[in-house]
Amino acid sequence: MFQELMFRLTNLMMTLLAFGDPGGLMGDRPGGGGAPGQGAAPVNGAAGGATGAAGGAAEGGGMGMGIMLIYVAVLLVAMYFLMFRGPRRREKKMKEMQAGIRTGDNVVVTGGMFGRIADVGEDCFIVEFGQNRGIRIPVLKSDVLGVREPKLTPPPKVIEEDKV
Repeated sequence: MFQELMFRLTNLMMTLLAFGDPGGLMGDRPGGGGAPGQGAAPVNGAAGGATGAAGGAAEGGGMGMGIMLIYVAVLLVAMYFLMFRGPRRREKKMKEMQAGIRTGDNVVVTGGMFGRIADVGEDCFIVEFGQNRGIRIPVLKSDVLGVREPKLTPPPKVIEEDKV
């Protein structure tokens, strides 16, 4: 039952794509049926001739298929740029930045903590945290977000004068 329904829907879609609207399902297209009880509008001046209705639909169907293929190709190219190329560029920049980190650099890790690189391993950094740098924790290279020093000075306070 389900397979037969899918088969019929597929045939209908292929017919609509190839020949326009031969069955009159879409009333606003040339050659299509309008409201019930009304005949199909003549195409190319032929009043009900087989060549007029079929010829006009066949000519428009080929162009519609070409436009649809171009549309699908444009969508695939856009998806490639949005889904694959952008993230790859960001990953490449992040790996270059992580490869350039040396001992003594101040870094920020994914948890938002700032530290100083004490040692560089194969797949991790030894990062010193705290005021006196007494806490050493191994951190994966992928968990380092960037080279940046913390801004420890508080912003200057603005004193507002009383207006009388």
